[in-house]
Amino acid sequence: MSGRLQPPSFFPPVETALAEPNGLLAMGGDLSPERLLDAYRHGIFPWFNPGEPILWWSPDPRMVLAPGEVRVTRSLAKRIRNGGFEVRVDTVFAEVMRACAEPREGAGGTWISPAMIAAYTRLHLAGYAHSIETWHDGRLVGGLYGVAIGRMFYGESMFSREPDASKLALVRLAHQLQRWDFGLIDCQMETAHLASLGARTMPRTAFTAKLAELVNLPHHPGPWHFDASD
Repeated sequence: MSGRLQPPSFFPPVETALAEPNGLLAMGGDLSPERLLDAYRHGIFPWFNPGEPILWWSPDPRMVLAPGEVRVTRSLAKRIRNGGFEVRVDTVFAEVMRACAEPREGAGGTWISPAMIAAYTRLHLAGYAHSIETWHDGRLVGGLYGVAIGRMFYGESMFSREPDASKLALVRLAHQLQRWDFGLIDCQMETAHLASLGARTMPRTAFTAKLAELVNLPHHPGPWHFDASD
């Protein structure tokens, strides 16, 4: 692993990332919009605990979801049709991040610190970071946030206050991204939950090759507005 980051070369090649812990590439730097966008363009993301140096990761393999491959079970489809939910986009970005940062049963502290919320809110105001929000009876009950560059979406975190609320947001996002010809949704690390929704692993070499193509396609700046019908 390379040492602390020194501009103007923000990051070392992702091939130099450690195998254990999987994907640890570099430490240090800052959470400026320029550095974050450069990281995502190269398949790198920040993940660290409050009080620690900023750690940058590029794991191998990578968990990804093709928008057209999102899996909707019968029970989820029924909830989408009859649950009385509404999915909005880019209306309460910081609130979604704060909800993702809330303590979860069986989990430790959050990595979504106030500094992270401030950094991604700057990306949101610049048109790159987005929130997909599930509402029920006027309450925010689930959602996710992430970063979009070109035709690539990088999912960061999800939350649910009602069953399947985050899944509804992901399905709605995937359908819209398919209409916009997005190639991939980056899910970062492999989990059984994401696999149940259609995500799969991809070798880092294949991921970064696809990434290099997608991030250079025309960008959809925010705030986003999804199609009325789904």
